[in-house]
Amino acid sequence: MSAPTPRLLTVGQAAECLATGERFIRRLIAERRIAFVRIGRHIRIPASAIEAFISDGTVHPITVTSLPGRAA
Repeated sequence: MSAPTPRLLTVGQAAECLATGERFIRRLIAERRIAFVRIGRHIRIPASAIEAFISDGTVHPITVTSLPGRAA
């Protein structure tokens, strides 16, 4: 059995997923900041690469249980 083929997105579809323009996606590709697949002249971005890009850029909120010097 072979592994399932990953879902590949066009530059336009990737831009739509990130709610950005195609120019931003092309810049990410040029700067090698996102994984991509070259099929001849065509560029495709694995859906997993979009998910990884989002999780790598996610900033989690700081949770503070108590602040020093303040009464509860």
